[in-house]
Amino acid sequence: MAILRFAMVLAVLACLPARAEQVVAGLSQARISINTSFQGSEILVFGAVKREAPIPAGQLDVIITVQGPAVPVTVRRKARRMGIWINTEAVEVDLAPSFYSVSTTAPLDRALNETEDLRHKVSIARAIRAVGVTEDTANLPAFIQALIRIRTEAGLYQTRPGAISLIEDTLFRTGIALPSDLVEGDYLTRIFLTRGGQVIDMHQTTIPVRKVGIERWIFNLAHQRPFIYGLLSLLIAVTAGWGASAVFRYFRA
Repeated sequence: MAILRFAMVLAVLACLPARAEQVVAGLSQARISINTSFQGSEILVFGAVKREAPIPAGQLDVIITVQGPAVPVTVRRKARRMGIWINTEAVEVDLAPSFYSVSTTAPLDRALNETEDLRHKVSIARAIRAVGVTEDTANLPAFIQALIRIRTEAGLYQTRPGAISLIEDTLFRTGIALPSDLVEGDYLTRIFLTRGGQVIDMHQTTIPVRKVGIERWIFNLAHQRPFIYGLLSLLIAVTAGWGASAVFRYFRA
């Protein structure tokens, strides 16, 4: 199957406009559906490099990022006070990706220089937007690093140097694991082609992640009809309590 996909990519190359080096890529899944049995997924990102001239000098690298919807996040610091742990300081981060994965053919600091990272916001730290709190919090970097550490441990932030296989500076592929607790939304996938740390081409697409079935119905009900959702939740709780009480009385008798 993978060989067939690569063959299809190569067939598309001939139809593209001329450029020194251009990346062409595809995904193994056009969308991801979340249902009751969803336990995570994996997408295969594959592609090739089109050239109109001999391979230029310099190290060729490929970087692939997958970014989930960005939302505001509150990062709190706990400290021990009078024998108990309490929140002593908090920082409101403007926007942080709910999921972020960076895959590369080489260590990121070799594949991409600082200027290009700042321009394209490729690394995890650059993808987190915390402009509004910079002046108010002297130790903001510590809070950002704490957020990255926590989400990395949870599998929501991934840095994967060497995870992309590059064949003869032309064909590339990698698999990216998505966790089970995905946030619904459009996941932006970007593929960068770099030489000597400079971005020479970029391709991007989105992967829709949507709830389906009963999950979609409950989600829509909770957000569009909260009053009815509350009544239904109360009814289910009362029914479950009555049923448990009835079973308990039956066995006691």
